[in-house]
Amino acid sequence: MRMIGFFLAAAVLLTAIAWLRAPEYDEAYSIFLTAGHARPAWPTGVFTAGAVRFLYTGHASFAQIAHDLRIGDVHPPLYFWGLKIWRSVAGPSWFAARMLSVLFTLIGLWLLARLATAAKIPVFPALFLALLSYGFAYTGITARGFALAQMCNIAGVYLLFLCVRQRRRRVLALICALAGGVAFGAACFTNYLALFTACAAFLWLLLTRPRLLPAALAGFCCFLPACAWFFMAQRHSRLGQFEPFSPLHALVLLAKDSGATIFGGLPLYAGHFGTAVTLALGTLFLICIGYVLHHRHAYASLFTLAAIAPPCGLFALGLIFSNTPIEIRYLAFSTPFLALLLAPALPRPLLALMLIVQTCAIAGLAFAPATMQPQARAAREAAAYNALVLLPHGNDGVGIPGPFIATAPDNMRILLLHPGTRVPDEPTVLAAAAIDNESRALIAETGCPSGLVVICRPR
Repeated sequence: MRMIGFFLAAAVLLTAIAWLRAPEYDEAYSIFLTAGHARPAWPTGVFTAGAVRFLYTGHASFAQIAHDLRIGDVHPPLYFWGLKIWRSVAGPSWFAARMLSVLFTLIGLWLLARLATAAKIPVFPALFLALLSYGFAYTGITARGFALAQMCNIAGVYLLFLCVRQRRRRVLALICALAGGVAFGAACFTNYLALFTACAAFLWLLLTRPRLLPAALAGFCCFLPACAWFFMAQRHSRLGQFEPFSPLHALVLLAKDSGATIFGGLPLYAGHFGTAVTLALGTLFLICIGYVLHHRHAYASLFTLAAIAPPCGLFALGLIFSNTPIEIRYLAFSTPFLALLLAPALPRPLLALMLIVQTCAIAGLAFAPATMQPQARAAREAAAYNALVLLPHGNDGVGIPGPFIATAPDNMRILLLHPGTRVPDEPTVLAAAAIDNESRALIAETGCPSGLVVICRPR
């Protein structure tokens, strides 16, 4: 009954966050790609939001999704194929798309509970520490492939854990190793960066029961040709997506985003006390790590490797490709394994303190505007003016217009701004929901005053 109660509470929490969070830039890619309009053909003149709703509600074929990903994206297709099927059943809404991630997250938590039970780790502390980690909850409700990749990674670790424990049943051990490799292959066919967790698990298997490694690699290689086929076509896409690599800056960013993965944006809410809150949270985390180092759990090596693999992998990736792909959503792959390290090590008072702090962070995830992108809020504010809305097209016509128009009322009149766009001689407002460089530059050229939504007559 306690387990049922936890999963009901987790489902309610994740569903509420999915409902409350504003639509985001990258989610628009998922919506438009599976609707058959990977790069929407927006009208060149003034149009109403209601006139372009069809761009959100179509149904692409599996082949079209694969083609659009290979020519204009950097992700493999497994999640998007699943989302295509889900939207045909659950409906085309943004919230419905997010609910698929919620489902994957709940399955991942169930697998985490099974893994904790098998490893003789306190189950409920592990589950709550994972669920209330900001990065885990955030990626667990976002209409992107992170929740599916997370679920597959947890499944892979669990299956390799089981195969190592099968000392006398060699055939069953081989089957578990093969299935674990397949799970990791599926994770990588969902998000290439899930490879870090797979590498950590394979390293642990090599050190623990090397004879089972070929079976695990065989399962993993089932997906390798397909991953390579997509990756080779996509390797030159979005070359400027991340800033140039600097070792010191990357380490600072790793520390900052790793903390945010656990504690979210708590320092953002503290105003002038933000630095003090950051130091307090850092101290709390270091104390927790101290207890982990003191507590020698039998399977700490597996969970430690899986927890440190994403940050180490991101740093190595930046070093190799001279960019800085360090973000909370990638570091979130560490959170379930960090939870498995913390759960048996923390004394009850410290565990309670961690969960209270994490709960505050999750409240911020659901309600704090500082943790949300501005497109939806700009749309709501612009609607109050009852005037023509000037909206930056952005660098791709997806991430800025997509969430904004999804939130806008049907009768809102919109003109997408490009360099040199001619604006009609009538009252206008500028929705400056700019979170890419092209939009910021375009808004700066208009000479309009600063603000999310401003009355404006561009030059």
